[in-house]
Amino acid sequence: MNTATPDTTSNRSRRALWLALGMILVLTGWWLYATPRQPPEAPGQSSAAVLPAGSEVAVFAGGCFWCTEADFDKVPGVLATTSGYTGGKTANPTYAEVSSHTTGHAEAVQVVFDPRQVSYRQLVDHFWRTIDPTVKDRQFCDIGTPYRTAIFATTAEQLQAAKDSRAELDKTKPFPEPIVTQLLMADDFYPAEAEHQNYHQNNPVRYDFYRKGCGRDARLAQLWGEQAKARP
Repeated sequence: MNTATPDTTSNRSRRALWLALGMILVLTGWWLYATPRQPPEAPGQSSAAVLPAGSEVAVFAGGCFWCTEADFDKVPGVLATTSGYTGGKTANPTYAEVSSHTTGHAEAVQVVFDPRQVSYRQLVDHFWRTIDPTVKDRQFCDIGTPYRTAIFATTAEQLQAAKDSRAELDKTKPFPEPIVTQLLMADDFYPAEAEHQNYHQNNPVRYDFYRKGCGRDARLAQLWGEQAKARP
């Protein structure tokens, strides 16, 4: 004869349910702990790629590297662009580390170009008109040292060409604010993670939303006028 009351049966059912849930949680935790982890995709090593015959390399930091890469991809004579990190104090930084503002790196783009089609000086002159050179440690909506502007010359000749370009710009710029963009010799360059390469091509909708939302083109038009649309 079953003498259990409805309340007793209900309590037993609840205990059985909680016990089952507890066992599921224990088994899930064991599986998560025991399953081997795949390491996250690491950024590339310091760049030492084999270049096309006769080509040269330039490095520019212009804020968000998605935008800088897109701006140089439009230039005739540019053979390849690579988003990455340079000017910092640690090797092989990740995007998360650079974004933490603790490594000293700037987001930058390595530009491989054919000097028979476009000169380094032309690239520098083009670069000025794709950035706001009047602000320190920021570009448009992005704030912090990773978004500083800089020209990282790979040779003494490039550095002199960059200095000459800035000297001329100081005389002809259409805005009154001083230029604060750094001119430096190149440091180790570390390619960024794969998802940051060719972002404007692989994610056009998100890229356009970011670029417009950040106010980049609006500010460039304010600074440079029609020069912002010019190409070498």
